[in-house]
Amino acid sequence: MSLDEALLGRREIATAEEMEQLGLRIGAQLEAGDLLILTGPLGAGKTTFTRGLAEGLGVRGPVQSPTFVIARTHPSLVGRAPLVHVDAYRLGSAAELDDLDLDLAHSVVVVEWGRGMAEELADSWWDIELQRPVGAADDDDLDPAELDADAPRIVTIVRESVS
Repeated sequence: MSLDEALLGRREIATAEEMEQLGLRIGAQLEAGDLLILTGPLGAGKTTFTRGLAEGLGVRGPVQSPTFVIARTHPSLVGRAPLVHVDAYRLGSAAELDDLDLDLAHSVVVVEWGRGMAEELADSWWDIELQRPVGAADDDDLDPAELDADAPRIVTIVRESVS
């Protein structure tokens, strides 16, 4: 579970293409057993990041938000670990996430909306927070067209582990 130290920390990502490129650079370095927990509001770029990560891993696509299926496995096309892409938004607890029986040891697992529930899956993980500009004081007032706007995002990548 080693990423280039230059990828850690906080950075501004200007476009969706740059978000995919960041994911691609990270995906190229991941291996079976790696867990990434993605946190951020609707439209922050979690799935866009994961598309790039999938490309870097060399897995079969297309990568789409697994909101309605909860988890989707993308097999490798190049002999590397498969990608398990999970959307924990509709799950009520860590127990429900555990019930999915994810193959953590043999896959790279990305859990969107996983903070506060997916940390129990592994001894260490990458915590990746994505923030988008907010057009209004409350996300409920945000124009839906702004969610996909090619506006800067802030991405913070931190290595976490059980203490």
